[in-house]
Amino acid sequence: MINALSIDVEEYFHPAEVQRSLSMESWASLPSRIGAQTDRILELLDRHSVSATFFILGWVAEHTPGVVRRIARAGHEIGCHSYAHQPIYRLTPAQFRQDTVRAVRAIEEACGVTPRVYRAPNYSITTECLWALEILVECGFECDSSIVPITHDRCGIPGFSREPTVLQTRSGNLFEVPVATIAMGKAVIPVGGGAYLRVLPYRYTAAGIRRVNVEEQRPVCMYFHPWEIDAEQPRLASGRISRMRTYTGLSRMEKKLDRLLGEFEFSTLRAVYSQLAAAAIARV
Repeated sequence: MINALSIDVEEYFHPAEVQRSLSMESWASLPSRIGAQTDRILELLDRHSVSATFFILGWVAEHTPGVVRRIARAGHEIGCHSYAHQPIYRLTPAQFRQDTVRAVRAIEEACGVTPRVYRAPNYSITTECLWALEILVECGFECDSSIVPITHDRCGIPGFSREPTVLQTRSGNLFEVPVATIAMGKAVIPVGGGAYLRVLPYRYTAAGIRRVNVEEQRPVCMYFHPWEIDAEQPRLASGRISRMRTYTGLSRMEKKLDRLLGEFEFSTLRAVYSQLAAAAIARV
């Protein structure tokens, strides 16, 4: 079973827990660490002969275009992760469109690729802002990975499909790929990587992937961030809970990823889901 691997490319000062105590105006004054982090990830992927989907933050593409070019030259799929990493439910439709267009332009200028897959910051397309899906179609996106079928304080649409599905909008169809979850009775539990891989024991994530691959006979979509392998990054998040969410497990994350890539097969969202998406859209 070949699963999808995705990386949300953002700086260490972009996570939601950090932005609570840091303004966007200060970003440009902070030292960048994304180049070295991304190079380590590219080396890891090359060692395991894995291609992945990189969801690029437009701000990163604009300020460190060389990083995006290196990702594209390595043959990985280029996606969009918004421009300014703001929760979609805090934006108006006009602001979301402006942010998306600006991000696409920055990514195109950085590497010459027009992204066709999108992921919202913090999976922040919720029931409050489903209007964003229509705007994504209008902006040329064919696939989205922004909706998670869980209950969470910052994201999620409980009851949403755990499987990839076609979403119909007035402007056209959009193929939605949720990150990995498992069903435990009536509860839906995240196992898609990120903090769940970083904080919890490795066996938690591995067991979740195997359960979906074997029992449900389908691939999963996994994700993580470059800053999650960087134990030397400045600690900017304030508050005990925010710091725990952001910095726990940083020193162990790269070893966990190395093990994950050695035990499971991975490729890009396009490679894993393109045939399924085409078949699903044809049935609509």
